[in-house]
Amino acid sequence: MMMPRDGERRERPGQGLKVLLIAYEFPPSPSPQSLRWAYLVRELVSNGHQVHVLAPEHPGSGLGLPVIPASVVVHRTFAGPGMGLLNVLARRGRRRAPTVPRNDALQSEMRAAPDHEGAPAPLQQALNWKGQVHNGVNRLKVAAFHSFQRLISGWFFPDGRAEWYPWARRRLQHLLPVLQPDLVISSHEPATTLSLGLIAQRAGVPWIADLGDPVLAPYTPFRWRSRAMALEREVCAGAALITTTATDAVSILRERHAVPADRFQVFTQGFDGSAPEEQFHNGGDVLELLYTGSFYAFRRSSALLEAVKATPGVRLNIASINVPEEIVAASREGDAIRLLGFLPHDQIVCLQRRHDVLVNIANDDPCQIPGKFYEYLGAGRPILHIGSGQDAAAELLGKTGRGWVCAGDVDALAALLNTLRASFRRGGLTQSMDLSRDPVRHYDWREIGARLDSAIRAVVGTRLANETRTKYTT
Repeated sequence: MMMPRDGERRERPGQGLKVLLIAYEFPPSPSPQSLRWAYLVRELVSNGHQVHVLAPEHPGSGLGLPVIPASVVVHRTFAGPGMGLLNVLARRGRRRAPTVPRNDALQSEMRAAPDHEGAPAPLQQALNWKGQVHNGVNRLKVAAFHSFQRLISGWFFPDGRAEWYPWARRRLQHLLPVLQPDLVISSHEPATTLSLGLIAQRAGVPWIADLGDPVLAPYTPFRWRSRAMALEREVCAGAALITTTATDAVSILRERHAVPADRFQVFTQGFDGSAPEEQFHNGGDVLELLYTGSFYAFRRSSALLEAVKATPGVRLNIASINVPEEIVAASREGDAIRLLGFLPHDQIVCLQRRHDVLVNIANDDPCQIPGKFYEYLGAGRPILHIGSGQDAAAELLGKTGRGWVCAGDVDALAALLNTLRASFRRGGLTQSMDLSRDPVRHYDWREIGARLDSAIRAVVGTRLANETRTKYTT
């Protein structure tokens, strides 16, 4: 399908462009990839672009996520039978749930403020038996959904999210001639968005592939490895520009497919630099640590738990949706471990600015830096990174001088926590650190958005220049 392209209609590179983003993960999804494009879409609009988004329906509420500019048009489609069922259940649940008035900014500031002991105020009230039953039923629904997703994942490439593809393809084939976008961007993962982007590329639209990881990744199931490699090869051949979050991904793709270096750009995750900077002072005598990431199998927390429990005057606060049972059990043993539950993104960011030390646990892949780490950089608080010290996050922390790297060993962590507690009580915890945003402004979403703006203008400008040369030489 070739699109009709009117050269007079199309925008010149110095003007705003019409951009179509294909994203499986987009608000109200709370995933890191959704947050990435919520911020980048905001920056594209601020740079004068008209943005359309092709995305599936999603059961999330969107509570606490970045506000999408009113000019952005989101084209929602049926997500497929599995996610469609979850959407129905979520809508029914929201209709039955009582509506609670909420002023986001005020609530976030008040509820995230430390209490008189310096700890964050409890964010969840105890439920009565009806509430516990209701939550239990909801957990069963979610568990049933994930079981269904695992069941169908064996039949879909790359996983169960590919059930969206038929509906997304139909809508994309409608949107391309109607919108006549100047540029299409695919947000990966899942790889389904890349297959859709290839449709746009074959229709003659400049296409950027934003890759979270290479399509063929260590976690790709064996049955899909050859297909993943074939799709990755197509992406590298067809995309006008490939963007990644890490330089190591660029190295892998260049080695596999002999792609020129100028076809790649690295846009890391980032932090919201539009939020005001704060000067935090903990008036209590307890050193407050905060962990706001997920607990995957490779993120081992046992040494940290034992070190915190062995260090009086230190408390670990955890805001996470999936807390392992060993951490839940540790939280029942005393006040050293405090669970805050799952919190919306805006409250998480506020909490990060109001704790003494932010904790990061290294990824299993030493080349990856969690998105939360970049949020930590923008929070203006020191970071305790737990890992071997040979990973990318440790290297970045060393360059910025905004914290400490410690091995995941109980004795080493306990010794460091004792030192930090003593420095904290003397008022010298951050004495030698520059925790302002200026040294890390490269990771501000506004800066990343400005670089993306330059990149897409260059892609479209190159296409227009090539078409002009072709026109005058034929």
